[in-house]
Amino acid sequence: MNNKIQIAVLVFTASVVTSGCVSTGEFEKMQTAKNNEINVLQQQMADVERENATLEQQKEALEQQNSATQQQVGSLEQQKAALLEASQQRQQQYDALVQGLSKEVENGQLQVRQYQNMLAVDLAEQIFFSSGRATLKVGGKDVLAKVGEALKGYDNKIIRVVGHTDNVRLAKSLRNTFPTNWELSVARATNVVRYLQEVGIPPERMIASGRGEYDPVDTNDTRQGRQNNRRIEIMLIDKSLESEMTK
Repeated sequence: MNNKIQIAVLVFTASVVTSGCVSTGEFEKMQTAKNNEINVLQQQMADVERENATLEQQKEALEQQNSATQQQVGSLEQQKAALLEASQQRQQQYDALVQGLSKEVENGQLQVRQYQNMLAVDLAEQIFFSSGRATLKVGGKDVLAKVGEALKGYDNKIIRVVGHTDNVRLAKSLRNTFPTNWELSVARATNVVRYLQEVGIPPERMIASGRGEYDPVDTNDTRQGRQNNRRIEIMLIDKSLESEMTK
């Protein structure tokens, strides 16, 4: 393009000179003016080319950004679908557990709860243990066997059994066996785990622990509150969250 402009100017100026229409001074002025026009056009063309290059870079960057955004959207959609599926599965597991233990729930022997990524069965302490004791009652064993049957189908769960007490000190006659409520809560949880093993729950799926009086769900200032705090909590936790149980 530049060569064509220069050739056209040369042809024009040559024709002017040969025709004798202008003086040498006028010709030089005309030639200078045309050269200036050529320089302006060349600069404009360069500016356009730089602008085009910039726009191409911006276009490429936007395309990359759009591709990354689409990938993020796809990933979020997958996560959303997985969370929805997990939520539905937990709800189905909760409903099945409640249904399987409906009689015991109605009788107030236990309570089934669902929260976060866990299911929990709270056992009323007075049904399973005598005051200050860790030995399972016969009636408690019957209920616990029913609980064990309900838990057998949850192969993808870790079963954590936690003992809880109120804050009343044990009688002096019991302190040689259980110096504090903490030891009592651990012993109760351990005996529950051992019995669940007897009814067919694999021991490698279970963990026994005790919190003593340090995780109350009610006040210890009333008889009913203390009774609510004395409980055995059986938690069903996804194996993928096993590390969270140590926190």
